[in-house]
Amino acid sequence: MPRKISVADGRAALDAVNASPDEPARDDLATAVRYLLQLLVEKAPGNAVEVRVPPFGAVQAIQGPQHTRGTPPNVVETDAATWIALATGAVRWGDAAAAGRIMASGVRADLSDVLPLRP
Repeated sequence: MPRKISVADGRAALDAVNASPDEPARDDLATAVRYLLQLLVEKAPGNAVEVRVPPFGAVQAIQGPQHTRGTPPNVVETDAATWIALATGAVRWGDAAAAGRIMASGVRADLSDVLPLRP
């Protein structure tokens, strides 16, 4: 991610998204997603799992074998609303996975041990 999002900016974006969850402002949604991805990397640094929340961001996190080329063997992809819900604890990993709201591949692609992030 290009720049570090401050705690104040991240929380403000989350508050704004939570205030109008049906139609959040795109800038608030993008900042909230990126802030939560940043918190994930801080909580679980590493390169074993790529977490993607298109179109807003992608990070590598979780300790383990890293990849250097091509598509990583462990990938998690979800939409912005699901990522925010997972990261803040509004939705549990197992429930979101069972509902088909997460695409996860690879043996390390279960983030239930590191979520929620509790920003």
